[in-house]
Amino acid sequence: MNSIFIVLPILTLLMYDLGLTLQPRDFLLIVRQPRAALVGMFGQLILLPLIAWAAAELFALPPIFFIGVMLIACCPGGSSSNVFSMLAKGDVALSVSLTAVSSIVTLFTVPLIMQWTTQYAGAAVGVQLPVVNLLMQNIVTMLLPILLGIATRHYFPNVAGKIERVLSKCAFPALMLLAGIFFVQHYDTITSNFALLGACVSALLIAAVVLAGVMSRLLRLKEKERRTIVIEVGMQNAAQAIAVASSPFIFNDGRIAIPAIIYALMMNVVLLTYVAILKRKIINRGVIVE
Repeated sequence: MNSIFIVLPILTLLMYDLGLTLQPRDFLLIVRQPRAALVGMFGQLILLPLIAWAAAELFALPPIFFIGVMLIACCPGGSSSNVFSMLAKGDVALSVSLTAVSSIVTLFTVPLIMQWTTQYAGAAVGVQLPVVNLLMQNIVTMLLPILLGIATRHYFPNVAGKIERVLSKCAFPALMLLAGIFFVQHYDTITSNFALLGACVSALLIAAVVLAGVMSRLLRLKEKERRTIVIEVGMQNAAQAIAVASSPFIFNDGRIAIPAIIYALMMNVVLLTYVAILKRKIINRGVIVE
């Protein structure tokens, strides 16, 4: 079974679901909260890929996995970050806006970063990046579904609400379905490299979360903004990374998707732990920070 026939429809539905939660004003965040927005975008678009490169070098990843780690690191934020921000008593509006903006901006930054990555690490294993194909696939599977979702919400708000309630419940199971399919297809490769990739991805996530928190604190952001930025920097759209890795129009190599699968698992572990720590602090203080 060619998994791309499952991956691309799931990614398209997830992006449509994201669009259903957005309004045009969500993209104007940089005007309303410029400092928080810029910190969040810097953390996600620049800091995370830099940490990923350092982690991949530190753990001496093979070229295929080096490319895979860089791919998941330069993807946009995941739509589940909005739920995590709500659970963490963060700034949900900021979370929604950062997810929206990053999903558009990364249409252009992902090809740039991945072109450099394949030139750096891909030559040894014959991996090249068809940039035009990547751009076209991202437009079809990400930009157009997001715009369609926004239009649906604008013109048919009641219908959009009903569709979103259904699709939002399917997001996490769909991601787990993707992970399960790839685990079965690449069982030997995953199990033989899980210790190395698990350590690398865990180091990447922990470093990203810590540095995002430190950066937000140094720049004197509000507590709710800091919580959201930590989550946004750590949470990535694994479905997009899997789609790019396995697409016959781009890399056509499921092994490149393996770091994204492990990242999807570990980011939920790390960020749920972060949310649990925050909730315990709130309970101990006896207040909820506004």
